[in-house]
Amino acid sequence: MPLRDHPVVVMGHGGGGALSAELTRHLFLPAYGGETLGGLTDSAAVTLGGTRLAFSTDSYVVRPLFFPGGSIGDLAVNGTVNDLAMSGAVPAYLSCAFILEEGTELSTVGRVAQALGAAAREAGVTVVTGDTKVVDSGHGDGVYVNTAGIGLIPEGVDIRPQRARPGDVVIVSGPIGQHGIAILSVREGLTFGTEVVSDTGPLAGLVRAMLAVTPEIHVLRDPTRGGLAAALNEIAAASDTGVVLDEGAVPVPEAVATACALLGLDPMYVANEGRLVAFVPREHAEAVLDAMRAHPLGREAAVIGACVAEHSGMVVARTGLGGTRIVDLPLGEQLPRIC
Repeated sequence: MPLRDHPVVVMGHGGGGALSAELTRHLFLPAYGGETLGGLTDSAAVTLGGTRLAFSTDSYVVRPLFFPGGSIGDLAVNGTVNDLAMSGAVPAYLSCAFILEEGTELSTVGRVAQALGAAAREAGVTVVTGDTKVVDSGHGDGVYVNTAGIGLIPEGVDIRPQRARPGDVVIVSGPIGQHGIAILSVREGLTFGTEVVSDTGPLAGLVRAMLAVTPEIHVLRDPTRGGLAAALNEIAAASDTGVVLDEGAVPVPEAVATACALLGLDPMYVANEGRLVAFVPREHAEAVLDAMRAHPLGREAAVIGACVAEHSGMVVARTGLGGTRIVDLPLGEQLPRIC
């Protein structure tokens, strides 16, 4: 198999970057097959009984379990709900499986379950089925959670990375990098002059507001593992187009910028859990941006670039000095175990 020279699994295989892509394309896709899976979208669009459904699953192994702004319970709901929303779907039902390590305090499990239930209610979805497994002490990390979800895709909506077109305006729904830095600050005991809070949140309502303006939104993606850079590179590769960013237009909170400067990180590669990036036809971009800014989770939405015909499959950023730099797909993940 044309994989990099790693005879065993390494942390980078779970980072959402080049190693993850290689593992998926060269190991899992040949094993599973199927045209739908090959689309590599955040959620699969399938038809059942004449109804178009979005279906997605995700596992959550974040460390620590609780962090500023959320917990593994919040992530388990919002991550799956957001994957469904990136197909334009209205999320409806979730499954939930807990993998518990022997010796974990039941009070901790209870806190996670309560947070998960509250997040589901906020997102307007219902947990309808689940499972629990226990592994030996030392063979887990307290609590792991898996959720799967289904939702209805409205008629006339066709959102997928292959639909990006030259001329599309690229919009991000808000400041980037908060989730990854929030996890890092707790995990490593770092302070940056102010508390950085995770941006975790359910994006389905924001997507509904955008689609109410026009169903002709070409692409939606939530830039989680691998950050904004990974999401844009995946879209460029899938659509055989290029992306040009205005680096100064990308919203980065001051605390995130400071933390990244101190630690040698690039905010473009830091994970988010409550942000989306949209590719919108230019004629609809202003109206969609206004609708996003009218929603609580899109108040700081910004136009950050455009889709172009040049340098297909590549993302470049115009710097403040007037030059350009390539924003490549990350190899692995700057900070593992962030979701």
